[in-house]
Amino acid sequence: MTRLRFALFFVGILSTMSSAGAQPTPQKAHSALVHSVAVSPDGKTLATAGFDNVVKLWDLASDGTLKEKKALAGHTGPVYAVAFHPTDAKLVATASQDKTARIWDVTDGKTKFELKGHTDIVDAVAFSPDGKTLATAGADKSVRLWNPADGKEIKNLGAHDGSVYVVAFSPDGKTLASAGAGKDSLIKLWSVKDQKELKQLKGHEQPVTSIAFADDKVLVSASMDRTIRVWNVVDAKETKKLGPTTDDPYAITWSEKAKTAAVCGYSGQITVWALDADKPKFTKAIKNPGYCVAFGPDGKFVVTGHDNGTVAVTAVTPTGK
Repeated sequence: MTRLRFALFFVGILSTMSSAGAQPTPQKAHSALVHSVAVSPDGKTLATAGFDNVVKLWDLASDGTLKEKKALAGHTGPVYAVAFHPTDAKLVATASQDKTARIWDVTDGKTKFELKGHTDIVDAVAFSPDGKTLATAGADKSVRLWNPADGKEIKNLGAHDGSVYVVAFSPDGKTLASAGAGKDSLIKLWSVKDQKELKQLKGHEQPVTSIAFADDKVLVSASMDRTIRVWNVVDAKETKKLGPTTDDPYAITWSEKAKTAAVCGYSGQITVWALDADKPKFTKAIKNPGYCVAFGPDGKFVVTGHDNGTVAVTAVTPTGK
């Protein structure tokens, strides 16, 4: 997805600098851009994926303070995505431009399984809630399921008509959503059990850059059409359109505790949205393009990754107060 972004940067950043408030103090994390961040299920560890081909693990304090503790090196290209196993704290999955995904044992920092099958950039990786399935997707347009216990491919589910940038499991693990580019900018829903396509969510007018489930029936999405959309996945209907945003929203995440979505825009704009509101409840700008966002465990701060290799921890106020 980064390959679509650079031409849009200056337009986006100029449109948001006027709304910037006091700036967080970003921390240098990688020697190249940070494309993905993830917080461990216990909220104590942050993982960052960089275009320096490295994944780093950080101690994450309750106030958002970061302390580097380990680097995972092995990918031979930029790392596009990172995800924690939901039940086994030792395991992390990554996706890379080197056409592979990997599962790592963080205790020794070594690759446990190298997942080969994609024929182009692997943009996305996600564990199912029970940890028994791993989903990947990428520039070869395919969406694939893997067994993280042995690293073997379970099923190539099918394809979009363009690069697939993101995959996400529903909280009950029954549905996988995927989205990306393509002529119709579709979000596809797949049955994990039956391993087949269920529905398509159509409405976005430009590539869909990020998706997140709010619950088993509700999905939120962000797109380069500068809208945030809310979907009922049961009947495949759009229920709300938020925006237009002031820049291209490239990452979205959901906090179950805060009941809000956080969005990171390409110009560095961070916004927090309640799904029943028409405007963001919180806005802050960081003076560098942003690619990814993750909530802290209590929903009181977000972590974002940026073009200059930094990670920023920003306190948010979901209530708008």
